[in-house]
Amino acid sequence: MRASRQTLSAERIGIMREQASAVAELINRLPDPDDRGLLSNIDKNIVDEVTATLHEGGRDSLTALVDMLVESGDGGDVKPRYALHCLAVYVCKLNSEQQRRAFGKALASQLERDRPKAVQKYLIEQLQVAGGKEAVPVLGRMLLDEDLCESAAQALVAIGEGTAEQLQSALPKVEGKSRLTIIQNLGVVRDAGSASVLKEALGDKDRESRLAAGWALANMGDAGSVDLLLKAAGDSAGYERIKATKACLLLAERLLAAGRKDLAVRIYQHLRDTRKGTDEDYVCDAADKGLVAAGAR
Repeated sequence: MRASRQTLSAERIGIMREQASAVAELINRLPDPDDRGLLSNIDKNIVDEVTATLHEGGRDSLTALVDMLVESGDGGDVKPRYALHCLAVYVCKLNSEQQRRAFGKALASQLERDRPKAVQKYLIEQLQVAGGKEAVPVLGRMLLDEDLCESAAQALVAIGEGTAEQLQSALPKVEGKSRLTIIQNLGVVRDAGSASVLKEALGDKDRESRLAAGWALANMGDAGSVDLLLKAAGDSAGYERIKATKACLLLAERLLAAGRKDLAVRIYQHLRDTRKGTDEDYVCDAADKGLVAAGAR
């Protein structure tokens, strides 16, 4: 049995080598980059033929293609990078969820192999193009990597399904720039279930995280955040006061659009009545316009 397994392994290695050689030969049919490193002389028919052939090769061709990628700036991988992007676009045009999902699953599996960060980032960018829920768990794990967090968050937002859960799960496990990135993207997806963790983030020591949390709660139109955001704006000064006040105005706008006229009017009236300095006349003007829109003036 052991000898049989070794034989199968050797056969498999041989097949993989042949596949890699075939993919390399196929990639060479693509145009050479110009002096700027760009593919400026593209023959669409050749590109389409190469892309379709790569797709027919399935997971093995995809793996061989990804193995050709190197660190950004090292050169030598312009063609495979272009081919991989073309493949991501191609599977989206097939009108076959099964084939797109198979591509996303195969590409996501390459993320957790020992590859340079620049290569992983490029793979994530292609998942942003063609990935779906099959890639969400892997992308969620990439959120914990400071170098990949932003790219992973953008890909998750593009995918949509399951994104809020992954962002919420990662938030208490990261700090610094990654924490800020996740808070911002929770605001982008506007998931009501994220309100509690964002309210906690309003108390972060980092100013940018506090402001991002305020904007996120405002953007999702969280009715339970009215008092918190008004207090945050009233207790702050300078740049933070300006940004926190803008969050209050955004929250009022979202609430008014959602039919919560009472809460929107409350925010507008509070801002109008508490902003007395000439440097905040613009706030009073915005609040007055909001009241008019709400039919309260």
